[in-house]
Amino acid sequence: MTFIYYHLARIKKLYNIKFYSFLDGYSEKKQDLPLFLVLLPYASKYCLHLVVAIVTLILSAMTMLFLPIAIRLMVDNGFLGSDPGAISQYFLLMICVGSILAIVSAIRFYIVNWLGERIVADIRTAVFKHLVKLGAAYFDTIHSAEVMSRLTADTTQIKSAISTAISQAVRSAIMVSGALIMMFVTSLNLSLMVLLVVPIIIALLIGCGRAVRRLSRSAQDKLAEASAFAAENLAAIRTMLAFNAETTVTSRYDAAVESAFDASKLRLISRARLTALAMFLLTTSIVIILWIGATMVVVGEMTGGQLGQFVLYSILAGGAISQLSDVWGEIQQAIGSSERLSELLTVQPDVKEPSKPLALSFIQPPKLGQVSFHDVSFVYPGNVNNFYLKNISFKANPGQKFAFVGPSGAGKSSIFNLLLRFYDPSSGSVELDGVDISKIRMFDLRSRMALVPQDITIFDASVSENIRYGFRECSEDDVEKAARIANAHEFVVTMKDKYSTKLGEHGITLSGGQRQRLAIARAILRDPDILLLDEATSALDAESEGEIQHALEEAMRDRTTIIITHRLATAQKADQIIVLDRGKIVGQGKHEELTRKVGLYKRFAELQLV
Repeated sequence: MTFIYYHLARIKKLYNIKFYSFLDGYSEKKQDLPLFLVLLPYASKYCLHLVVAIVTLILSAMTMLFLPIAIRLMVDNGFLGSDPGAISQYFLLMICVGSILAIVSAIRFYIVNWLGERIVADIRTAVFKHLVKLGAAYFDTIHSAEVMSRLTADTTQIKSAISTAISQAVRSAIMVSGALIMMFVTSLNLSLMVLLVVPIIIALLIGCGRAVRRLSRSAQDKLAEASAFAAENLAAIRTMLAFNAETTVTSRYDAAVESAFDASKLRLISRARLTALAMFLLTTSIVIILWIGATMVVVGEMTGGQLGQFVLYSILAGGAISQLSDVWGEIQQAIGSSERLSELLTVQPDVKEPSKPLALSFIQPPKLGQVSFHDVSFVYPGNVNNFYLKNISFKANPGQKFAFVGPSGAGKSSIFNLLLRFYDPSSGSVELDGVDISKIRMFDLRSRMALVPQDITIFDASVSENIRYGFRECSEDDVEKAARIANAHEFVVTMKDKYSTKLGEHGITLSGGQRQRLAIARAILRDPDILLLDEATSALDAESEGEIQHALEEAMRDRTTIIITHRLATAQKADQIIVLDRGKIVGQGKHEELTRKVGLYKRFAELQLV
């Protein structure tokens, strides 16, 4: 199983442990390893809690196993011996045993559930850390709601297994082992009869468990599909209402939920069959053994206390096996969830950090924002026959303003995607201050830049938290200064709580222009060497655009600025304008020069400026 192997590799690297050679040739087709190996890298950090949990599990099981002995002594020496004092002693002994069992069980319950919560919290953190490292390319091919289903529902299933199923399975295994041993000590003949039944029940557990795991995986997948559909449509609630699509969407969601329910129903049927078979075999075997044992008491081959002791051990063993049948199914569900998580944890990012990153701070002399594209071609993953950029070359010197214009689909946004290393070029190189950006640590690279995207993201947080997003070290004064430059301060102070006002999901209460101003303030606050503006004034009206242009000119001062725009009024103020068409540069220069020499640019000018 890839998830387990992933963590075994982590353990091997972290602790320098040498595993058996068969792991080196691991294949997904090999037999699955126990679930505890999946959890080992996380559980190993809490050794003391693990030791306490194991000790309390053993103590609670051993305490239960002592009760039948006390009952046998009471029956044979108390009842049959007609000694009231002995009866009292044995009852007091059982009260003491019960008190110990209660205390140990309470400690076990707390420790095991604490471990479950703690380990799953660590797993969620590890999965999320891995997800954010996968880059933009990965999320182009997977629905975010599908990822959230795995991050929440699947980890919850694993938590249930840790908190309940695994501890119960361990305790039940101890109970079964101890009860079987004591049954042999009590009566060899009756124990041999029990052994005829136990292997059959165990075989049923293993066989049906595999089916439960397969059906659980299917149910989780169906539920994730329904969740993804719901999240996507609820996020577009206005579009749904505007097109009267409520009935259609509800019907489709209902069908998706029913499909998930049907998959869950099949899993429940499988588990119910497993439980019924196990209970029937256990009950029947205990009745038959009691029948035979009663005959042995009558003929004097064993005492009544011994028979009672044997029956109690049989019941304890049967109950433990029955509990194993339940928790085994739950563990199989957890393994199914771990397989889904493995698909996330084993994915490697297409854009990788350099093994030996170069530090930009040691470049001599510092160039502070020189951007160069050298014969860059680029195609998005999965679209190998459709190049978005073809042999692009340009150099933007520190402090220069470069504007990219062209029709939709010309490749303008791909320039930003490559510069921010959301993707790597298919050929050629992108350089910052003379250094290939593939050799720069991505955090260092992106900390030199600030992006104002066309599609603004506003988070469900305060105005201040939105402006300082990714730059927590700044003060409130810095936030307000950035907001003033972006011409956002005026509308922020009219809000109920000013900079502490919560903006709601996606900033739904803000106008398009207000969202864009907050995004500009967010970029200004970073004080970047390179400012990236993707249609930064597209959501502003003519009056607001005029005001914000002044703010942007102030923000662009003394820093390299690369602008993507459809508006030639914005492009005219750039030091260089690059005209893109179908991924190629078809013109480069000043506005007047391009108007004379480049037909595409001339048509844009005639449409917009005449």
